[in-house]
Amino acid sequence: MVKVGIIGGSGLEDPDLLKNIRILKIKTQYGKPSSSLKIGKINNVDVVMLSRHGSGHTITPSGVNYRANIYALKLLGCTHIISTTAVGSLRTKIQRGDIVILDQFIDLTRFRTITFFDRFKPHKAKHTPMSQPFSPSLRNFLIETTQELGIKFHDKGTVITIEGPRFSTKAESLMFRQWGADVINMSIAPEVILANEIGIPYASIAMSTDYDCWKEGEDPVSWEAIVDIFEKNVEKVKKILINTISKIN
Repeated sequence: MVKVGIIGGSGLEDPDLLKNIRILKIKTQYGKPSSSLKIGKINNVDVVMLSRHGSGHTITPSGVNYRANIYALKLLGCTHIISTTAVGSLRTKIQRGDIVILDQFIDLTRFRTITFFDRFKPHKAKHTPMSQPFSPSLRNFLIETTQELGIKFHDKGTVITIEGPRFSTKAESLMFRQWGADVINMSIAPEVILANEIGIPYASIAMSTDYDCWKEGEDPVSWEAIVDIFEKNVEKVKKILINTISKIN
């Protein structure tokens, strides 16, 4: 029986999104309870929802390990995980507001230090496949749906994931492009790693915002601009999420 774990921000605070809601925290092997999880139904599909961040959302407490949250989804019987997240685009073909399905990631979390350029070498870049629950029919559905909603869909993207300070130099952006990255994101690496470890298919419906992506001739996008992009598209993202969940089998 399908039960979908949803992780994200924008749109998830909608009180009408979930039906038959109950809220609980799960104690896991990682020492502390998970963040508050909302359990309910979307279009008769059982879901467990974790709101990761964002204005007006339930902010994940700093003392909660990301791994605890993912393991809580396993303990609650989730068969799939879908996240919604913001990404910055390193390639001109991906524009602000576009939807990107992340295909694989390069985890640089352990290399993001003051001596980043000294310690990290390109040959150490490890591409890790995402465990996608998207079937060919679901991909076709996403392409059709985003076209109907006026959002461009990109079939896959390689994501650079780094926890810590945001990107601040064009040199970094150039290096990431050389390593094959289409987009950057700082929030999903621990989720994907543990989902792969415990065998839960994980997919990310990402919206490009261009934050901290030093495209040639452009300054980094401000947080206010990111919020504005999401607010303009939140209903579209929510519709994509709801319909996608309903088609997983």
